[in-house]
Amino acid sequence: MSIIAESKTSAAAHKVAQARRIRVLFINDTSRNGGPGRTILYIAKFLDPALVHRTILVPREGIVSRRLADAGAAEEIFFERGLIENIYEPLSRPIERNDFDVPLPLKVARAAGNVAIGTAGFVRLLRRARKERYDLIFCNGTSAGFLGAAIAAATGIPAIWHVLYPSVPASVRPLHRALAASRNVRLIICVSRPTSPQFAHCSEKVRAIQTALDIDEFDAHATAPVLRKELGLDDKMVIFGSHGRILPRKGFIELIRAARIVVDKLEPVDRTRCRFVILGDTPQDMRPDHLEECRMLVRELNLTDQVQFIGFRPDVRPYVADFDVSIVPSVYEDPLPRAVMESMAMSKPVVAFAMGGIAEMIDDGVEGRLARGRPPDVETLAGACLDYFFDPDMRQRHGIAARKRIERDFDARQHARMLQDEMFRIVNMVG
Repeated sequence: MSIIAESKTSAAAHKVAQARRIRVLFINDTSRNGGPGRTILYIAKFLDPALVHRTILVPREGIVSRRLADAGAAEEIFFERGLIENIYEPLSRPIERNDFDVPLPLKVARAAGNVAIGTAGFVRLLRRARKERYDLIFCNGTSAGFLGAAIAAATGIPAIWHVLYPSVPASVRPLHRALAASRNVRLIICVSRPTSPQFAHCSEKVRAIQTALDIDEFDAHATAPVLRKELGLDDKMVIFGSHGRILPRKGFIELIRAARIVVDKLEPVDRTRCRFVILGDTPQDMRPDHLEECRMLVRELNLTDQVQFIGFRPDVRPYVADFDVSIVPSVYEDPLPRAVMESMAMSKPVVAFAMGGIAEMIDDGVEGRLARGRPPDVETLAGACLDYFFDPDMRQRHGIAARKRIERDFDARQHARMLQDEMFRIVNMVG
């Protein structure tokens, strides 16, 4: 049974929801491409605008704000430079990887400047919150939670934390615990079981509600594939695809090692029709450049003919549409990776390690295959790929089941209705 069903709604909440429109400030703590941006898009897009006035804050203009605007997902989108994405970023632009190597005095100066900018931004947000008389603050992400809780404490506006992370750094853990338990953080929505233990001290506030996506937007039948054409691959090629940020915890090193095992076990004629294709890059605010590390390993293992990194694509759908199998190789407690959700919605079976919330999304042998060994069981991951390589009927069967699972449990319309009911419940408690 899906976690999404754990959130219950009373008839009274529906009646009140029909009687009054509430004003909600949504704080999204990143303007970069990624899971949080997609999450806030699908929440805001499917809330009822007749019942919820949606104001969305992001740090700066970028792909997140453009997607929100294109979808008509908010009555207002505004930017607050004081919502710092990285303490060492230059004062005039987003951080780039080379900024980590600037002299220490410059880093200290930038950090001090960003603290001043952040403080001024917090003051502006307090004034805005009081002026606009928001009924609720919805905090999407880690930094958003800290900021929203501080505004809630200063203004008395209730806050909801939408938790997409399994833990926070040890240095801020005491503050995180205190804010989570504070009076005005009224509800903590955890997207998967691995995100919940950090709130054991205030478990009465926790609701488990999985995130979701627009099932019409991610539909293989409505998407024209481009990957095979772009790479010059014919229909006989079996493509094991993966997409996401190229970071160590996302397991691309393990994927490459699994690819070596697969290739070694294939006959020469089969090797020519097996390809691993990876979309994504290492964000500029991360160091080192893990994408380059992965490319070096591909060269070291002599896999340049079988493993290709093709870089970032703002729209992954026409690429995922050409996957035969999707691999999501996260090696940490990944809460609820969108790469799994998106692949399943596009009718692709998923191969993954049974880490974090992934096992809540896939039934092994139904919508995909899970490698359960610890440490990450690369041999089993490779074995699952080999099984799929030789069994196109299983690929199709599991892909169909994956799409049905998404339609049943991860529809953003249903998700938004649940969150909307929770919003009204919290506002009515306060009122």
